[in-house]
Amino acid sequence: MSFTDVIAQGCFTWNIPLHEGALEGLEEYTRLLLEKNQVMNLTAITEPDQVAVRHMLDCLFQLSCGDFEGKWVIDIGSGGGFPGIPLQIARPSARFLLLDSRKKRVDFLQEVCDAMGLPAETMAGRAEEAAWQKQLREKFDIAVSRAVAPMNILCELCLPFVRPGGLFLAMKSQNEGAEQEIQGAQKAIRTLGGRLKEQRSYQLPGTDVHHQVVVIEKVKNTPPAYPRRYAKIESAPL
Repeated sequence: MSFTDVIAQGCFTWNIPLHEGALEGLEEYTRLLLEKNQVMNLTAITEPDQVAVRHMLDCLFQLSCGDFEGKWVIDIGSGGGFPGIPLQIARPSARFLLLDSRKKRVDFLQEVCDAMGLPAETMAGRAEEAAWQKQLREKFDIAVSRAVAPMNILCELCLPFVRPGGLFLAMKSQNEGAEQEIQGAQKAIRTLGGRLKEQRSYQLPGTDVHHQVVVIEKVKNTPPAYPRRYAKIESAPL
């Protein structure tokens, strides 16, 4: 199957509708990603058909976990643009902020947005510092994050950005270690104003890879003591 056929079939299987032009947009983003990957370490996956499955479809599954239409969304630790850029391409009515601590990667994300005319904004900065900015704290409908930190640490980095009533979607593996990690984060989730709503499991098509999206609902404001400095978050996680 072609790159676009792989994504189209996967989204059909998961009952995820795509806007017109999304498949072509995802293919163009992949071209830009692999081109830049020759001079910058953005991804270890370099075959387009594998990028389609292990990056694009992996990210797009989150569209089955919440309504992104017209929402303000922050991608924390965006790196090469995952999951934020595929989600922005698939949901052009949403407004994304792509946050990463490494300026070179943020520069690449901005290049992609400019080249493709995407409405996403980019920002270089650390999550635990950006969360104290008045215009960002508890302002987002949805926060997303992929492969950034253990769950208890990740919650302290992400939940302060989410408004009460919003969602935090964390992409995780589906295995015994991940389950222990999620259960061990229950105190952090509660302390930071969240509630574990559900865990949505899925298998990447044509592989034996099983992942999940941990869906956390923001039910009350994050206490003003959080987030702490990263050294403290890491040495004494909630």
